[in-house]
Amino acid sequence: MSDERDAQRNRVLDVAVALFANRGFDDVSMAEIAEAANVARATVFNYFGSKHALIEAITETILHFYRDMLDEALADDLTPTPTLVRDLFEGMALGIESQRGLFRSVFREIARIQLGFDEGGVAQRANEETTTRLELLFDRGKRRGELTDAFDAATLASAMKSLSNGTITHWLYDDPTGPLSTRMRDAADIFLSPVACTPARNPRSKRGAK
Repeated sequence: MSDERDAQRNRVLDVAVALFANRGFDDVSMAEIAEAANVARATVFNYFGSKHALIEAITETILHFYRDMLDEALADDLTPTPTLVRDLFEGMALGIESQRGLFRSVFREIARIQLGFDEGGVAQRANEETTTRLELLFDRGKRRGELTDAFDAATLASAMKSLSNGTITHWLYDDPTGPLSTRMRDAADIFLSPVACTPARNPRSKRGAK
């Protein structure tokens, strides 16, 4: 794909993100996305064959952002693993809180991908990349003696994903009262209480409960 086509595709993606965030996935048409991006409707379908393909591309971008957070955690050889885990929970919360409208549109798709309902797609591969990195983080923590040996890395990764996704889903769709960051800090406490072998910085001691 040429640089010009890359730029055009990214513009369509950026416009779709903004429209979905403001109005929701169901209330935005491909024609409206094309008009806002100043391209032909056929061009949008050329890059993304359907609205589902478009939302999958957005989901892939979000999962890549989470992958980058995990890469930063893996590159940090000094911070204890429990603290890195707390930072991951909080980082997810901050990103989602800032774009609640968008995530209400796409989080069900993320959940579908993580549950394996969209096997073989680009976003599914991105999800597998994040899972692999999460397992590497937990393996390292276990080798350091910072995490319990009672659970293997795959079990820990699955448990963390389930707890974080459930907390986010409840906040997005059922009960948006209060900041997500507070709930995610509580979720980190619940996850780490039977898992961590070394003290982890509790963000409340530094920032105070919100």
